[in-house]
Amino acid sequence: MHEPGSFRDRQSQVFYGEDGEILRFLSEEGLDDWHALASSSLYSRFSDAGLLVPTELVDVDESVRNGWSAMLRHERVPFISYPYEWSFSMLKDAALLELDLVLASLDEGLILKDASPYNVQWRGAHPVFIDIGSFERLRPGEPWAGYRQFCMLYLYPLLLEAYRGIPFQPLLRGSLEGVEPAVSRRHFSLRDLVRRGVFSHVVLHGRLERRHGNDGGSVRRELEAAGFGTELIKANVGRLRKLVARLEPSRSESTWSGYGSCNTYSDEESQRKAEVVRATAQALEPKLVWDIGCNDGRYSRIAAEYAEYTVAIDADRTTVDHVYRSLAADGERSILTLLVDVADPSPALGWRNLERKTLVDRGTPDLTLCLAIVHHLAITRNIPLRSFLEWLHSLDSVILIEFPDEHDPMVRVLLDAKRSGTHDDYSRVNFERILSEIFTVESSVALSGTRTMYLAHPLQ
Repeated sequence: MHEPGSFRDRQSQVFYGEDGEILRFLSEEGLDDWHALASSSLYSRFSDAGLLVPTELVDVDESVRNGWSAMLRHERVPFISYPYEWSFSMLKDAALLELDLVLASLDEGLILKDASPYNVQWRGAHPVFIDIGSFERLRPGEPWAGYRQFCMLYLYPLLLEAYRGIPFQPLLRGSLEGVEPAVSRRHFSLRDLVRRGVFSHVVLHGRLERRHGNDGGSVRRELEAAGFGTELIKANVGRLRKLVARLEPSRSESTWSGYGSCNTYSDEESQRKAEVVRATAQALEPKLVWDIGCNDGRYSRIAAEYAEYTVAIDADRTTVDHVYRSLAADGERSILTLLVDVADPSPALGWRNLERKTLVDRGTPDLTLCLAIVHHLAITRNIPLRSFLEWLHSLDSVILIEFPDEHDPMVRVLLDAKRSGTHDDYSRVNFERILSEIFTVESSVALSGTRTMYLAHPLQ
């Protein structure tokens, strides 16, 4: 089966084998580029470090290749994610990997033909470049063709969040092509022009495009006429790398960043909650866990001790960035952090709505943790309890769900902000009734007088 998002590269396209194998078919030119890459020290160095997806050339006959010159087999990554689901530090680390590959490629007479963050995936908090077809032989005198794409999908989003505090995720979700130079320029004030990278990569880039209008070929010919030798490309990419490496997210206290220190749990209750998560994960040994509303990632880490892979999901960008940095510092490769609001999850996007899949379409969990999130969705986001539980049921997953009842102090804070009577259906009695109608409740554990955890299996 052809990967719907792999139609843009005429020399290299991805297919799925019957057993889920990730296969890449190459044209004659693509095969020549692969041989050049595979014989380079770049390939062994980055693949040994886990930064380049392990790949092998597969010997198959013409009937299987169907007109293509060769077929590659890639190692599968555990869970696909997209840049609009990443935190600042994730996009930054992916950008640094992209630039490191460009610099290393130049030493081998190669270069990356593009610069898309969709070519980077994750093993936990470790970025992996997956698009082997992006490598091609360097053509003397040509500039790096991926520069514009790098700016629109990596650099501008990072600059906007670092310098202006503007979250880039809605911008990338709104346009898969990224942020145009002219659009980026409108977000920066005159004072921002003295900040590193803004004038050279935003303003001048925008002026160049305005001068040539839609004639991208003129821009390319003008750059080629400047005589872009390898050393000049290296110097430019090296400066880009220094710029990106210095960028940091704008820091502000988020809604949840201090949650761990200000919630109403006692130490005993927190320990009991952790023990329930541990016992559940240990008994199930799930292949995939979703931790919805992961907060500081404590329970994701516990579940990951017994699961093959864990996806830690939260809607707060500061929280997700903190968790990612902590996992990256620990070298964690089995927990993926995603910035996703389950009340407004990633939709199907791109050509025919097939290029980018919904969260659910990328793989449903065997175990779903919903700890201290139900009241926020039901009261703050006005999602009916039944609707949320029905969505959980659609995942066909075992759930471990915590319900703080209508007397819980945190729930009272949320209810007091609403008009009286708006959420009269938010009660333990109603929750347990709905839960028992669509799930089999295996057990329940009281964490406190107002909070209970339920382990449940979906009714078939």
